[in-house]
Amino acid sequence: MKRLATVALTALAPISWGSTYAVATELLPPDRPLFTGVMRALPAGLMLIAVARILPKGAWWWKSAVLGALNIGAFFPLLFLAAYRLPGGVAAVLGSLGPLVVIGLAALLLGEKASTKALLAAIVGAFGVSMVVLKAGAALDLVGVLAGIASSVSMAAGTVMTKRWGRPEGVGPLALTGWQLTAGGLLLLPVAALVEGAPPALDGKAFLGYGYMMLINTGIAYWLWFRGIGRLTATSVTLLGPLSPLTAAVIGWAALGQSLSPVQVTGMTIAFAATIVGQLPGRTPRKPQEPFSISEQNDRNISMDLGNGQVRR
Repeated sequence: MKRLATVALTALAPISWGSTYAVATELLPPDRPLFTGVMRALPAGLMLIAVARILPKGAWWWKSAVLGALNIGAFFPLLFLAAYRLPGGVAAVLGSLGPLVVIGLAALLLGEKASTKALLAAIVGAFGVSMVVLKAGAALDLVGVLAGIASSVSMAAGTVMTKRWGRPEGVGPLALTGWQLTAGGLLLLPVAALVEGAPPALDGKAFLGYGYMMLINTGIAYWLWFRGIGRLTATSVTLLGPLSPLTAAVIGWAALGQSLSPVQVTGMTIAFAATIVGQLPGRTPRKPQEPFSISEQNDRNISMDLGNGQVRR
């Protein structure tokens, strides 16, 4: 029951990330993905650090910078670049391959055995997502494909390294999340200024959208994600990833008036089923037989001796 609650709470993170597209298109200034990344990460990170009131010490300064770059600073721009260069949901499909990368890295760096069930769940989940988001005639752009693959590898490596390094003694997931978001936001800040220039003018809708993105979509969502990594296997956490594009599709249908074809509904069902299967506990190993006690062993020896026609004296 405790594990089920942890899985359910962790799943809220990719579900929240599935609302990013709808919020960005309906509330935020257009064509400012890097500025949006900064507004998501940096204020949320500083807020969590203020709440946790703990700063990194020693090696955790550079570890936080590395994790922040992998999970935020590099992941965000690569993801946005792939989304801009790859129409028809190809970027989402490349993102759905992330669990396979995590399974491989977790086996290599964490010693997590790659089970057949997890591999099948990752492959079937990616297939289901492709049925939801791919459109006929979707063009492939080399830069976009490379960016999409790199974004998946970046997030996968960040997930595995977060699990490998854990947390310093006495530090909770709230502080660790704040460190990573702040590091990632600071990394994004000069890139956004260089590529996109001065910040855009913000109206009431934009403040509402950025407030949601900062607090719910990033601060709370990443805290739940890193909390889950600390309590579950890296493979189990990453297999929740398909919930993000599935949520985006549902929101597009329910709130934005987008239609869902029978193929898309079938793909959603397949991907969701794969996500559920990926969270099922593995087979419990058979408990080894308890050794005989001394008295039981003596009785057993006597029985064996009698059976052989010999009585020990």
